Amino acid sequence: MRVSAALLCLAAGLSATPALAGRTEALLAVSWQPAFCEGQPDRPECRSQSEDRFDARRFSLHGLWPMGDNYCAVDKSLRDMDAAGDWLDLPALDLETGTRAALETVMPGTQSGLQRHEWIKHGTCSGMTAEAYYARSLALLEDLNASAVADLVAENLGTYLSADAITAAFDTAFGPDAARRVKMKCRRDGDRTLITELTIGLGAGYGQDRSLADLIQSAGGTSFGCAGGIVDPAGFD
Repeated sequence: MRVSAALLCLAAGLSATPALAGRTEALLAVSWQPAFCEGQPDRPECRSQSEDRFDARRFSLHGLWPMGDNYCAVDKSLRDMDAAGDWLDLPALDLETGTRAALETVMPGTQSGLQRHEWIKHGTCSGMTAEAYYARSLALLEDLNASAVADLVAENLGTYLSADAITAAFDTAFGPDAARRVKMKCRRDGDRTLITELTIGLGAGYGQDRSLADLIQSAGGTSFGCAGGIVDPAGFD
């Protein structure tokens, strides 16, 4: 009887949060740059950070990651160079002037060649050109940074935000159960826990002109990750 009761409770719990029908085809990875820089203060993009730079109050682009393979049709010499962290020695990307300028704003890691690394490792598996890949990445990031999620984070610089508050903002901004397609990462920094990154599940057609909300709603589910953390302001504590 005790086993049966336990099974009934388990079934009730599962039915309360049914599996999502969608399938995740890619992840949009965005960083909270000030928190990243707490652990990497010597990187060029961290030495140059300031309170008035874009990434001090908005999410910055880490990458757009197709699920499955990495380094598609990439020579071993380039894979080795990438693995060694010599990103500025990787081939320059064929990007339009506007795309390149936008990346330099929303992806501070371009100062370390992050855009070249992300293309070599992930973009080559997207089926898009480098220009199309980054144009889509920029559009999706813009959707996120114009949302209630980004507003909530920017309004709470230096304070603790719970997972519940962030998941509620995702559901408000991108529709019911949107937060069930999101994972939040945090890291310890002394006696503090800092929010460092979000990875957002995207469904099929992520390379097409579809809104972030549509792509989130068509993705599969994941666990949210850490229970909450401090929104680190720019500068080193």
